[in-house]
Amino acid sequence: MELNRSTLYIVNDIKSSLDEILSSLPHHSFRVIQNEEDGKEEFQMAHAQKTIKEAYIATSTTKYIILCGDSFRMEAQNSLLKLLEEPPKNIVFLILTKSKNSILPTILSRVQLKYNRVQKEIAQFQLDLSKLTLKNVYEFIKKNQRITKSELKEILESILFTAHTNNINLSQNQLEILSRSMKLNELNSRPINILTATLLHLL
Repeated sequence: MELNRSTLYIVNDIKSSLDEILSSLPHHSFRVIQNEEDGKEEFQMAHAQKTIKEAYIATSTTKYIILCGDSFRMEAQNSLLKLLEEPPKNIVFLILTKSKNSILPTILSRVQLKYNRVQKEIAQFQLDLSKLTLKNVYEFIKKNQRITKSELKEILESILFTAHTNNINLSQNQLEILSRSMKLNELNSRPINILTATLLHLL
């Protein structure tokens, strides 16, 4: 990765991309600012204020300030505009997020944009969608009791992918249920509850 000027990276996975960047930087040359509260991945106003304070701590060598978030609050972005336009001496900003759509055009105009996405392969769904039974749905749910948000996203994607590749016609109602399940997952509803409701509707 090129790290000589402030850059917005659009990535698949923030953690792995952050690890990749940090492995290429000298120790003590960076500060990472992100929301570390459980279940919350939004960059908020408090993080922007922390960024501003960190940027104005003088340094004689290049300091990278890395801002991470699945999404960035609008007011947090607005408060960083001047800083990104005229960074203090030796300060480089690296912004990691999953979607360009959540970033204001005024921010985009102040940084270079790079896509660091890897096309991921979607696996076939483990159950036969054309022969779902209450028994195999129950066993699948039981096996996935501790499912995470990202794992649920992969399962929902695999259901759609499997239906498409195997010419299984999902009804309009089923497609709407899958779409709603994805939205609920993004809103941090409990993954196992979403999975259970989705599979029961597909029966």
